[in-house]
Amino acid sequence: MQVEQISVFLENKSGRLSEVTSILSEAKVNIRALALADTSDFGVLRLIVDDTEKARQTLKNNGFTVGKTNVVAVEVADRPGGLHDILTMLHNADLNVEYMYAFVRSSGDNAIMIFRFEKDQEAVQLLQSKGVNVIDGERLYQL
Repeated sequence: MQVEQISVFLENKSGRLSEVTSILSEAKVNIRALALADTSDFGVLRLIVDDTEKARQTLKNNGFTVGKTNVVAVEVADRPGGLHDILTMLHNADLNVEYMYAFVRSSGDNAIMIFRFEKDQEAVQLLQSKGVNVIDGERLYQL
């Protein structure tokens, strides 16, 4: 039930993000979700794409440092408190969220959040046992 995410390490300077999107566009790789965290010197661009290996290799071939990480995609009720309910379940089970970001899709009753957990398998088991829909990578890449 895991989803592959790539992380691209970027110098924090004008044009670097545009360079990544240009490379992916030319390679016909579709970005499905992203998050950017930065410091004064560098940034980490986290991406969910429709072809992880093609994106990873294309960016590496263009001089970028790229890592691959497994994350978990979770449907969250799109209503006030929906995310809080999920986070409370995780907190009550003493499961730590390292980071998270939103996945955008065009329609539906639920939002999708991407989570990186300290203990992925335990988090997935807990969420599924509570009736939360965890989305596998193949389905997510096509949304």
